[in-house]
Amino acid sequence: MPPPPTLVKPITRLEGAAPAVAAEDAVAVEEPLEIRFGGRSVAVVMRTPGHDRELAAGFLLTEGIIRGRDDLLDLVRCRGESGDPSSNLIDAVPAAGVVLDEARLTRHLFTASSCGICGKATLAAIRGIFPSLPPSAPARRDVLAALPARLRAAQAAFTATGGLHACAVFDADGNLEGAQEDVGRHNALDKVIGRALLEGRLPLAGRIVLVSGRVSFELMQKALAAGAGCVAAISAPTSAAVEFAKESGQTLVGFLRPAGGPGSPMRMNVYAGTVAG
Repeated sequence: MPPPPTLVKPITRLEGAAPAVAAEDAVAVEEPLEIRFGGRSVAVVMRTPGHDRELAAGFLLTEGIIRGRDDLLDLVRCRGESGDPSSNLIDAVPAAGVVLDEARLTRHLFTASSCGICGKATLAAIRGIFPSLPPSAPARRDVLAALPARLRAAQAAFTATGGLHACAVFDADGNLEGAQEDVGRHNALDKVIGRALLEGRLPLAGRIVLVSGRVSFELMQKALAAGAGCVAAISAPTSAAVEFAKESGQTLVGFLRPAGGPGSPMRMNVYAGTVAG
């Protein structure tokens, strides 16, 4: 059994000048997961336990190690030192004829949950893995405006801890197709993409990917690997994310949030591509 995504820890609560109070608080779990491909270790990611098969599958796809569902025979738990299946070791069993291209292992072996592209060999190498997207119908303004509330409703672990990122995939009409939470933004996206991969729902053409925080170059690259033409974020994009979106033919929307207090009109900044309406 994997550990729960949250744990209750004892704390001392201080408020103003009032005396200290002993209390408890839920915190997000962060543990390492070693991902192997055909028995070869390819990465150790710090993640929130749960949906590890999806995380591994999504990671392998978005890193260019596999090209699609047919490249995977299975994803299995490895045995730890005790001989029992370990919750922190997972091995992707490649399909017949699929071999590991070691040239694609451009990430440092250890990847923190907050890591961006720090472990990549060169930006040019990343840009060369996945082709740009063809033109498609733009996302609608009214649909985008409704998505943050729908994502927030799916963030059960965030409600308990305040310490998890979230990522969701919506169809063109704003219907939720999948959502995941994790301490790492890129892990949450890999989990969403991995589930779509294992269920045979890639590419994510015509879908909208929404992330709860900022958008980095790496998140745009992962969305491109999944064929997602529109990425929206509650927070800001980085300059590299904007340039990548323009080069890849993706729509990038940031600061998708109320303009003022609760109930105020939704605002959004379109950094790349177009939004209808």
